Amino acid sequence: MSLHHAVSGELIPIHPLGDKLAQTASTALLKSRQLEVMRLVLPAGKSVPVHQVPGELTMQCLEGRVELQAHGKTQQLHGGEMVFLTGNEPYALRAMENCSILMTVALMRDSNA
Repeated sequence: MSLHHAVSGELIPIHPLGDKLAQTASTALLKSRQLEVMRLVLPAGKSVPVHQVPGELTMQCLEGRVELQAHGKTQQLHGGEMVFLTGNEPYALRAMENCSILMTVALMRDSNA
């Protein structure tokens, strides 16, 4: 079965998960030629190792608290806060509490594609 991605005009719920947070998996919400949006769900203590993506990205903490390492510093995002990273900026995440993050990535496509 293929993964459902939203289509143009479709409403996408991104409200906080509340009591369902601990039982919810990360989900790809949409993917187009130039954009990918996903809800990243991290239980407290879970880490995402250092990596980077070619395109610019935003991370909006919907709920909980997550530690972000990027640009040579460590900072915490709380529910309702958002950060922007330029393309190819290495970053790592560590959930300080159960959290969900709305991540939007600008996809870099080969100009010949």
